Amino acid sequence: MSVERRGHSCVVVRAAGTLVIDPGAWSDTAGALDGADAVLVTHEHPDHVDAGAVVASGLPVWGPAPVVDLLAAAGAAADRLHPVADGDKITPAGVPVRVLGEWHEPIHPDAPRFANVGYLVADRVLHPGDAYVVPDGPTVDLAFVPVSGPWLRISDVVDWVRRVRPRRVVPVHDALASSAGVTLALQWVERLCKVEIVDPGGTVPVVWEES
Repeated sequence: MSVERRGHSCVVVRAAGTLVIDPGAWSDTAGALDGADAVLVTHEHPDHVDAGAVVASGLPVWGPAPVVDLLAAAGAAADRLHPVADGDKITPAGVPVRVLGEWHEPIHPDAPRFANVGYLVADRVLHPGDAYVVPDGPTVDLAFVPVSGPWLRISDVVDWVRRVRPRRVVPVHDALASSAGVTLALQWVERLCKVEIVDPGGTVPVVWEES
């Protein structure tokens, strides 16, 4: 299995089949969807799901109910849409995935809460969306770690990485930050969590064996 980031929070996971997680409007969505077998969406925000591009791809999609409703309204065929919730175990394109969590992290007490699920692929690769979901079970080999956003504090990110204890992390959710800001955030994560930061610019193999 291998993973590749395609901008902001969009990642491609290649295993038995090819999964695209969060092909949003701030990512290389067209490139990510080309040749894919299935799409997983964490939540309805446009930086995580480009509804027009996803519908046009004709690919089957898994996501929380608001995402399913959004894509249905955009013209997606009903038989392509699969609602998911916390605790579900799914196998899109033959790849085992566990669904984790329920809510997007709060942006402000006066702002609405949004549904958000994370995805744990093959018990080894974790994409949390915009939430600090923590899986149980085997050690996560690689976690995609948000580094910038209106809901995010780096102290919360550090605490989350310490709870998940991944072997390696790849930064995501960085479109709102400068390169200097991303570098600073990653320095704190690396220093305080003692975890390897992986360059997101290419394909990253995933470790299967236990340490």
